[in-house]
This record gives sequence, C-alpha cells and structure tokens, in this order.
Amino acid sequence: MKAAFLDAPGAPDVLRFGDLPTPTPKTGEILIRVASAALNPIDTYIRAGVVKMTLPLPFVTGSDVAGAVEAIGPGVKRFKVGDRVWGSNQGLLGRQGTCAEFVCACEDFFYPTPAGVSDDDAAAVALVGITAHLGLFQRAQLQAGETVFVNGGTGGVGSMVAQMAKAVGAKAIATVGSPEKAKLCQSWGVDCVLNYTTDDIPARIKDFTAGQGVNVWYETQREPDFFKMVDLMARRGRMIVMAGRQAQPTFPVGPFYVKDLSLHGFAMFNASTDEQRVCADDINSWLAAKKLHVPIGRTFNLAEAALAHQYLEENTLQKAGTLTGKVVLRP
Repeated sequence: MKAAFLDAPGAPDVLRFGDLPTPTPKTGEILIRVASAALNPIDTYIRAGVVKMTLPLPFVTGSDVAGAVEAIGPGVKRFKVGDRVWGSNQGLLGRQGTCAEFVCACEDFFYPTPAGVSDDDAAAVALVGITAHLGLFQRAQLQAGETVFVNGGTGGVGSMVAQMAKAVGAKAIATVGSPEKAKLCQSWGVDCVLNYTTDDIPARIKDFTAGQGVNVWYETQREPDFFKMVDLMARRGRMIVMAGRQAQPTFPVGPFYVKDLSLHGFAMFNASTDEQRVCADDINSWLAAKKLHVPIGRTFNLAEAALAHQYLEENTLQKAGTLTGKVVLRP
C-alpha cells in the first residue's frame, strides 16, 4: 500500500511517500480502505518529536480517518465488510497512523458513518469532535440555557464547541479574526461572535451576559490568561483547558475559589473507548440532523503529506492565518 511515513522524528520533510506492506487485521481489528484522513496539531507534534511517544518504525502519521471496512479479524462484532466507518486515536501510543491507503485498528475506536455524511466530514470531525464533546459534557456538564465561551470559533475544536453548545440549547460566544470567519460562525447560529483584532472582548462578554459571566469557558489557546478568564466567569462556572503542554501561567487562586469555580484539564486520548463512543453517538446524531457542520480549509493528496504538515504548522505555530477549519488528505 502507499503511505506517508517516517523513519525518525523531525521537520515535515522527514515524511516520505512510498510503499509499505498492507496490514492484516488481528483479533478484534478491522482493516479500513482509507477514503479521507484528517490532520491535527498532535500529528505534527508527534512527527517532530515534541511529544515523546514510542513509534513503530517505519511510522505512518495521522490520527483521524474515514473509509470502508475491507476485512475483519477474528472476534469483530460491531462491523462487517463494506461498512462505512470513521474514527480517531491512531498514530499515537504505539499505534500506526491513518495517512495510508489502508489502516488496521481495533474496532472499538471506530463508529458507523451516517448516510449522507461525506468521508471528508467524518474524518475531519473525529478528534476535534470527540475532544469538544468530552470537555463540554463529561467534564463541564454543560446544560441547556447556560453560556459557553470559546476562542477560535472557526478552528478545529472551537467550531465543534460552539456548534455542540447550540445543539443542546446553550448560548455560544466565540472569537474570530476576520469578518469572513464571523459570517461562518453566525451561519451556525453562534449567539455572539467577537473579532479579537477589533473588539473589547471582556466588555462584550460582560455586556452579552448582562454582567453574570460565562458558565463554561472552553480554552483552546496554549497560554491561557487565567486572570481574564476568572474575572469573566459566572459563579460556579467551569473552565476547560486542553492545550499548551509547556504552559505554566500564573493562576489567581483567591478570585478563583471565592466564585466556587472549577478547572478541568484533559487529553482526549486518555478517555476510554466507552467514553469516546458516547461522544461519537451524539456526533453522529448531529451530523445526520445537519446540526454539526465541519469546516474543511484545505485538502491535499496523500503524496503531499509533508506539505500538509508544513501548512498546518504555519497556521498553528506561526499564526499565518491562512487556514479556516481542518486539513484533509486523500489517497
């Protein structure tokens, strides 16, 4: 099979495109013919060696995938040959990745793709959708009528947070960096869209919440400003952090505890397969009902994996501002 792989961590150009043996499914595994693979920042960190993980070499990059079941191993119960599926959690913790013509993985990491949902959308929603859901519902216990704030309303996780909040009857506030991105957020029904280049964000949040503050603050930035966050939180609000591995910001303990606030940190790949399936069930329902729209900013051929990694790094690390949504690769 053709695959994008590396023999040692490094810059994007360590990724090679070539032939590797097609894997054979073992007990509990399914072999998927890949239609779409989506790229996430974690994929670039693992490729670069910034996130230290033991990698099977040669190592195929990529966490997210959608396609059709090509073969099944002994004991597989949830899928049959020909089923369309999507999933995440590959390309890390010793597992081979998804940027290949075929992926072989445990069936517990995969979910049926709803009729009418494209493979591009199914792959692009995977990691970011599950991450958003875990933070909003498992950790923050978001309820209808509450107000959610998220930075980067058209980004991978941010777009999912804003739309999921609306799907359950909550109010959503999101920041964007351009009028075009603001229009996209508004098309999803986001209640308050703020331009971080021109708006006074704290003042606008206080105005929108009538001074009561935000119930759930979903922080996607790598260097959170906890002083600002705590000041803008409602009493008994919940703050979510899921980015910034090297961040060590100052924390306002006093203002935090007198508001009865709580702070939740998590990494998506630490969640069990049962916990993630709860997320996937909701995601599938919202995708099928067209309550969840997956912004895809750019697609590449699988042979262009190194270029795709470079493009994503330009936007996540260097803030190029040329990407709205997810990066997708197709064999």
